Amino acid sequence: MSLLITGATLVDQRGERRADVRVAAGRVVEVAAELAPRSDEQHLDVPGRVLSPGFVDLHTHLREPGKEEAETIETGSRAAAKGGYTAVVAMPNTDPTQDSVGVVEFVREQGRRAGLCDVYPSASITVGRAGTQLTPFAELAAAGVKLFTDDGNGVQDPLLMRRAFEYALGLGITMAQHCEVERLTAGAVMHEGDCCSHLGLPGWPSLAEELMVHRDIELVRLTGAPAHFLHLSTAKSVELVRAAKADGLPITAEATPHHISLTDELLRSYSAIYKVNPPLRTMADVDAVRGGLADGTIDAIATDHAPHVPESKEQPLDQAPPGMLGLETALGVCLAHLDMPFADVIAAMSWKPAAIAGIDDVHGRPIEPGEPANLTILDPDVRWEVVPSQLASKSRNTPYVGIPLTGRTTHTILHGDVVVENGTPTR
Repeated sequence: MSLLITGATLVDQRGERRADVRVAAGRVVEVAAELAPRSDEQHLDVPGRVLSPGFVDLHTHLREPGKEEAETIETGSRAAAKGGYTAVVAMPNTDPTQDSVGVVEFVREQGRRAGLCDVYPSASITVGRAGTQLTPFAELAAAGVKLFTDDGNGVQDPLLMRRAFEYALGLGITMAQHCEVERLTAGAVMHEGDCCSHLGLPGWPSLAEELMVHRDIELVRLTGAPAHFLHLSTAKSVELVRAAKADGLPITAEATPHHISLTDELLRSYSAIYKVNPPLRTMADVDAVRGGLADGTIDAIATDHAPHVPESKEQPLDQAPPGMLGLETALGVCLAHLDMPFADVIAAMSWKPAAIAGIDDVHGRPIEPGEPANLTILDPDVRWEVVPSQLASKSRNTPYVGIPLTGRTTHTILHGDVVVENGTPTR
C-alpha cells in the first residue's frame, strides 16, 4: 500500500517548502504542491505539522546483550521511533562487549526483528573496552561497522590511540572518543566547581575532558585520520574543536540534550537522576555548548540514551551509575532550549549525524522522488510534559519530569512503513 502525506511543511537540506508527498515501495515517489488521495493508499493529512528526514542518533545505549533488565533492543527501538528516530547507533558497552563480528551481528539482527528503527552497531576500539588491545578493525569494518568507540571509557594510552587512528585511516572507519582522563576523575560524583565544593562531593574537573580532546586533536593532526568527539560538555572543549576545525582537521563532535538544558546545580538535590558521564556542568558551559551547536562547531545532537533500572538510580550518588534517558525527549528539549533556526536543529538531529555515522545513503536524505522514505512528522509548537509511565523505554530515569518541553513527533515512517502513528507505535 502506498502512503500519501498532505498538509505538511517540508524541512530538509533544500530548505523549507509546502508540499504533499507520496511514498511507495519504501521510497518517495512524488512531491508536489498538491496530490489527490487514491482509494487504495494510506492517507495522513497533517496540516500545521513538519515533515523532515528521520532523526539519527549517534549515541544510544540499548543494553542488550547483558543488561536486558534496563532495556532491550526492542524497547529501545520503540523509544527511538516514538522520538522520531529512524536509525540509531548502538554503543558497544554491552556484556559481552561489541568487539567481535558475532556480537555485532546479534545486535543488528535483533534490530531487524524489532523493525521499529534501523539499528547500526558500533564496535569497541579495544577488546573488552579494557584499553590494552585493539579490536580486529578490518574484520569488523568488513561486517559493516563504521564507528568505533570505548564509550563509557576513554582510551587512556596515547600510543594505542595513535595506532588506532593509523589503522583506521585506510578502512573508512571513524574513531569516536569518550574524552576522560580517568586519573583525574577517580571517585568523582559531579562537576568540580562551586556547587561541588558547597555540597562536599568529590569533583570531576573539566580538564579531564579537555586534556583528551587536545590529545586526540593532535593525533588527528599527526595521522590524518578522522575523529568524532562524543558528548562534549565544557566551554574549553568547544573552543578546542572550533580551532581544530579552523585548521581543516577531519573532526566532528556531538552534544547531548541534557548538556544544553541542565546544570550541576540540580545535584543539590542529591538525586542520582542527574548523575551523568560527563557530568552536568555550569551555566557558562551550557551556553558554550549551545553556541557550538549554533555556529556548527558541534555537528550533531546525540542523546546518550542510558537506561537504568530504578533500584540502581536510588543508590547514593557515589554508588549510582551515570546516565539518563534521552530518545523520547530529545526533540522537545532541543526546541525548548536552543536559540537556533528550526531547520538547523533538524539538521543536527538528522542529516548531519547520518553523515558522521556513514549511513547518509539511506537516512537523513532529502525529501525528493527516488529517495528512501525514512521520515518524521512532528508538531513543532506543541507544549508537553513527560509522564514516565507512558515512556516506551523499559526504564524511567528521565530528568525532565515537570519541565515543559516544546515540539513532539507524531509519526515516524521507516522504509515507507508507518511505525508510529499519532504518537503510538504500530508494532
